[in-house]
Amino acid sequence: MIIVIKPQTPTMEIDRIVNELSQYPVSIERLQGKYKVVIGLVGETNSINLDNIQQISSCIEQVIRVKQPFKRASLEYRFGEPSEIAVSTPNGIVTFGQNHPLVVVAGPCSVENEEMIVETAQVVKAAGGKFLRGGAYKPRTSPYAFQGHGESALHLLAKAREATGLGIITEVMDTSDLEVVAEVADVVQIGARNMQNFSLLKKAGATGKPILLKRGMSATIEEWLMAAEYILASGNPNVILCERGIRNFDRQYTRNTLDLSVVPVLRTLTHLPIMIDPSHATGYSQYVPTMAKAAIAVGTDALMIEVHPNPSSALCDGPQSLTPADFVELMQEIHPLAQYFGRGKVFSTTASGRVNAQTFATTSL
Repeated sequence: MIIVIKPQTPTMEIDRIVNELSQYPVSIERLQGKYKVVIGLVGETNSINLDNIQQISSCIEQVIRVKQPFKRASLEYRFGEPSEIAVSTPNGIVTFGQNHPLVVVAGPCSVENEEMIVETAQVVKAAGGKFLRGGAYKPRTSPYAFQGHGESALHLLAKAREATGLGIITEVMDTSDLEVVAEVADVVQIGARNMQNFSLLKKAGATGKPILLKRGMSATIEEWLMAAEYILASGNPNVILCERGIRNFDRQYTRNTLDLSVVPVLRTLTHLPIMIDPSHATGYSQYVPTMAKAAIAVGTDALMIEVHPNPSSALCDGPQSLTPADFVELMQEIHPLAQYFGRGKVFSTTASGRVNAQTFATTSL
């Protein structure tokens, strides 16, 4: 249940309303929007009479019962306003949200060595990316496949951040690794295979770090939002939803099915920012640019693109990775597209204002 307070209501009156509400056996949360204050009641609210709440104060504009099972993730909980998740990076604050420029996250599937990750980060920054992605811990279907370099790879990500100022997004697989991952990551990623690892969701949320929650391989939208609810219920409001493709029955031509329809659907259900990962979704680099552009057209807030200096020798997911030159070319192509759809400038401000794709065509990475 949410209680919308009229604009310009004195703080003392809001405090009085909250005090009156404390008689009910629910959790009370005060949310400050751009124009209004909303009080959220979370718990067993079915027995609470809406008229009784309305009569507490003439400063209560509206009382709404949230019908969705995902209470905090619901659009009503933010009174129709989209969330804005501001992340502090060495290069400044980067904000994920509908009313902000498109955020591009890029980098290799896994961190392989220092030279590779630092130089890839330099490419990402030069092309206009705001975050470097790279796996230290890799969940793999086969126990014999490369599992990542673990904690040592986190140190390499830290060096890449120091060299470029990019924010770091990397995945945590186990609660035992959460502390060391959170020390390096500006955004902690929960991967598709862990979307319903509820213990991990709760403990990751408790770190206070922004959480990137990838959709499970066969998860429904409601299951995905309920997973986000675990993080939000831990007191962490900073959750970004990432669509990375759902399992299909045609594995010959695409790795997964990229569900772009999820963007307009989520806009009607939740206030949380949305990211699209066309690399994992398609599984093949030649399809990534097209689906990245399509994601911008349907309104994504961010993109996650895999980039590797030499995809044919990558330790994991090489076929879906763009080369540095291809990534720079894609960034140049999506720049005007993002502007057309009202998502502002993608590129960082530079003296030239453009990045030459040929700069990285024969890179020595």
